[in-house]
Amino acid sequence: MPSPLAALELVAAEKLAPRVLAESSYDGPGPRIASRTRDSLQRMRDSVISRLSVSAARNPASADIARTRSADAAIQLGVAPELVVGPAVSRSLRTSLIDGVVPAIRGLCPIVPNCLSWYGQHEVHRVALYDAFRQLGLTRFHDGDLELLDVLGELCRSTGWWWVFDRVCVMADRPIVTETEPTPGGVHGQRRLHCDDGVAIGFADGRGAYVHHGTVLPEWVIRAPTIDRINVERNVEVRRCAIERIGWAHYIRDAGLRLVDRADDPGNPGCRVELYDAPSGWARRERILLAVNGSYERDGHRRRYGLRVPAAIASALDAAAWTYGMNAAQYACLSRRT
Repeated sequence: MPSPLAALELVAAEKLAPRVLAESSYDGPGPRIASRTRDSLQRMRDSVISRLSVSAARNPASADIARTRSADAAIQLGVAPELVVGPAVSRSLRTSLIDGVVPAIRGLCPIVPNCLSWYGQHEVHRVALYDAFRQLGLTRFHDGDLELLDVLGELCRSTGWWWVFDRVCVMADRPIVTETEPTPGGVHGQRRLHCDDGVAIGFADGRGAYVHHGTVLPEWVIRAPTIDRINVERNVEVRRCAIERIGWAHYIRDAGLRLVDRADDPGNPGCRVELYDAPSGWARRERILLAVNGSYERDGHRRRYGLRVPAAIASALDAAAWTYGMNAAQYACLSRRT
């Protein structure tokens, strides 16, 4: 099928998912494959953890280096390969795919009762980790586990999500569009979904998800953000992204926000903090602190952003200090904030 949504629509239309009765359990191919896969992955995990535990115990500092340095840098500093593989392969893939791509795809898919799947690419972060340990000769796995590892590796490379039933396996094609950007702070090539003007992940049948800097959004935020839609939006993250899409200056002007107070930002020389009343359509009474990021973005500019603060705060400096958990006098002493 051209997409996971199309695959699940077929599953529902053809009534492929088994009926599970309260007094019985289903023992078809799907659960059997899931059980075998789970047990095999657990054995391989135990073998890998055993090797990692021994290496980490010998040099506890090496594990921290492997997490915070690139793989090349860690190897040059003498970190054992087994300690490097985890962050560089497994955690990187988990951040990029399981934490990033999976929520976007799941947001497109209906819930089909008793329909078992493996979250796309079949736990690829685990498969890649165990395959790297095998290829580097860092541990030994049982022959049966190696056979299954080969199968799972081939599935990861050749298809997307899939569902197994009594006499049929429903497979979804991989996406034809994946727009990404580097994950902030990532040192192992982690990526997150992001597209400014269209779908960040899209399939051949036209289905897709809109994602802005890793946040999954409704289509209107990317295609047609408006003041009215923003003011009635209850999801804080969606609202924030929509405002940033049109720009805070545009939003404040067109939404008619009332300026409560403004002041020079002592922790950000040359910049100001501004305090505004929030629109009446927002879910609760609060105010908005508009500030300039203390750090530069990748393109060299400093982003303006808005923070929600309690409505009782009447001073811009008090509001800025509140976001850092301090009072205005303490905040005024900052030489530089990030």
